[in-house]
Amino acid sequence: MNDDPIIDLHSDDYFMGEALRQAAKAYAAGEVPVGAVLVREGRIIARAANQVELLKDATAHAEMLALTQAEEAVGDWRLTDCTLYVTKEPCPMCAGAVVHTRLARVVFGVGDPKGGAAGGALNLLQFPGLNHRCDITPGVRQEECRVLLQRFFGEQRQAAKAKKNGEKPA
Repeated sequence: MNDDPIIDLHSDDYFMGEALRQAAKAYAAGEVPVGAVLVREGRIIARAANQVELLKDATAHAEMLALTQAEEAVGDWRLTDCTLYVTKEPCPMCAGAVVHTRLARVVFGVGDPKGGAAGGALNLLQFPGLNHRCDITPGVRQEECRVLLQRFFGEQRQAAKAKKNGEKPA
């Protein structure tokens, strides 16, 4: 009998790993390292990384780009049977889009107590006055998501400090 663990390719850990791959792409491109994937019936139908700087578009968050791709893949703006996996808690803009597209569930890695809208600073995803509420699963692969963001912002602060002091960036 084989005692190797069974790998569940439909687990939250697996899909968050795919979101982390997208976040790494954003990091490599000099973007805030946030990645997102949208899953329907156990299959990834959209993947995106932040592209705010590349596109010079404040709305080009990973979640927004993934939602647009998913709507195209499904052929409808309603994504009622889909789950969003994202490495960082969605902001109010992204949470609003999640409510409007009627996602069933949002799974995120690291929370954002200052600006998160899935329970961090506020909770738009389950706001009683809105027409839709979705399930939330926080903290999936939280440490990996946190480390990526902390490293990125640490490097940004170092570069800003070096520039201020007239040094060449490392």
